[in-house]
Amino acid sequence: MPEPAHQFSRLAEELVGDLRGLPYNEPRRSRPRPAQPLSAVVEQLLQLHQIGRESPEQTIRDHWRTLVDPNGGNANSSNSHPARIERNMLTVLVPHSVVRNELFHHRAEIVARIKKLPGCGHVKALNLRAG
Repeated sequence: MPEPAHQFSRLAEELVGDLRGLPYNEPRRSRPRPAQPLSAVVEQLLQLHQIGRESPEQTIRDHWRTLVDPNGGNANSSNSHPARIERNMLTVLVPHSVVRNELFHHRAEIVARIKKLPGCGHVKALNLRAG
């Protein structure tokens, strides 16, 4: 690994800038941080946003029709969309009040089916939102 570059003090940077006739534009309150390798930053972003990885939300979206309408219909599943999981609660966007009411009455059964999916055992409730 290459040796880290020497960091001069802020005063030294300002003096060199004055000598060369270049303005020192760095804000007073900022602190320089050591650079991270690009591969580590990209890996952190991929993990944070679950890009290229299986996520519980995507598993639920893939099986949403069978979770909501197990008897083969698609009225409720086509008018609702699972959005995200926060604090063990699945947020579902439902634009129609009739479908929202129907999902509200069957929420315990839907949560029981969701818990059976791989990686989704931590979901405990549904949050039905207009949208």
